[in-house]
Amino acid sequence: MRAVVRTAAAAATALALLLTGCGGGGGRTDGRITIRFQSLAWQKESVDANKQLVKEWNASHPDVRVQYVQGSWDSVHDQLLTSFEGDEAPDVIHDASDDLADFAYGGYLADLRTLLPDRLTADIPKRSWSTSTFDGGVYGVPFLQEPRVLIANTKILKASGVRIPTPEKPWSWTEFRQVTKKLTGKGRYGIAWPLKEPVSVTLNLGLSAGGELFHRGADGKVALAMDDGDLVVPRTIHDQVNTDHSAARTALGMGGGDTLPGLFGGRYAMVPLGFSFRQQVVEQAPKGFEWTVLPAPAGSAGLAQGVSPQTLSVAEDSPHKKEAVEFLDFLLRPANMVRLAKGDWMLPTGREALADPSLHTADRGWATGVALAGALRSAPAQSVRGYPEWKDKVATPAFQEYYSGAIDAAELRKRLVEDGNRVLARYQR
Repeated sequence: MRAVVRTAAAAATALALLLTGCGGGGGRTDGRITIRFQSLAWQKESVDANKQLVKEWNASHPDVRVQYVQGSWDSVHDQLLTSFEGDEAPDVIHDASDDLADFAYGGYLADLRTLLPDRLTADIPKRSWSTSTFDGGVYGVPFLQEPRVLIANTKILKASGVRIPTPEKPWSWTEFRQVTKKLTGKGRYGIAWPLKEPVSVTLNLGLSAGGELFHRGADGKVALAMDDGDLVVPRTIHDQVNTDHSAARTALGMGGGDTLPGLFGGRYAMVPLGFSFRQQVVEQAPKGFEWTVLPAPAGSAGLAQGVSPQTLSVAEDSPHKKEAVEFLDFLLRPANMVRLAKGDWMLPTGREALADPSLHTADRGWATGVALAGALRSAPAQSVRGYPEWKDKVATPAFQEYYSGAIDAAELRKRLVEDGNRVLARYQR
């Protein structure tokens, strides 16, 4: 998420929580049940869609009022932890699946298996449900997902004569490297990798090459092991930066949005970004800028890539779980899920919503995104306890040094695996 907006939203969260008089989740006001729904929507279209759906619910359910509370992606984990421990958690919680594990294992979230309607359970594929399932319990409903795609300057691509990839015939990682070399020259780089936060990008794209990195044994414990498939993506990026010079070194410390001026100005031919960044392209691109959405490269596992869908959960301490799930079900009816997806410029997880004709248009790359939906898998470290510490203390600095050329692949492997397993072991005693 974009830091500026998230920081602003953090202040709004604190104010909203004060104004709503937090206290043990929902309650009764004037004889009505009140459910507090904390949303992390931040783009205007998304906030408007969420608020409108809350308004529609309240108009048709006079006995169960939903109160909208604005949260922030910037501070949600710490804010939720504080609210759980203080018995002040909202009833319905918007988060991401990779943030749920500690809350699920800690007993803060309700197991939804006996609460969810059959319609919703059947509409969302098992591969999506797996992202919010821990020890057999379901602790969130995955409803929005975001593949990583290549956003490219159409004029540069056409002028270069390179083969244009499609979801049916994507570039291989080898061809992708060759293409970026061909697109480089005259003050232009073929690709810019914004890797301020390199871990999730590397691991999620690594699934396409068969990379797993995290392996769960028969005893249920997870250990790190790095094989050739795990090195395909990191080695490609490293060689583009340090050997081919087809990737901009200065972009390695950037966030996704930081690369857009270079894309618009012709300094970069392509940038790998989350699907939702298309909105920023539409809003910020200069008049006449021609762009296209391409699938990420494919490997031995095809177009597979990891995702951590956005989720909706219910607090274990909520006194109104039944009503909270009824609201959740309303929010995620197929037509409403489409509205939420469009508001966030992401893909819905529900099969019926994903089939909506409005999402199958070539305009702004929607059809390319939909074509990738079937290849999306649970992010590799989705349910690994200790992953946040490994990511922050071990993997992030290791990948940053490898991509900059400061260490080689052998040292990268040593740090990720040996140092990493020591971290994970502390969480699995």
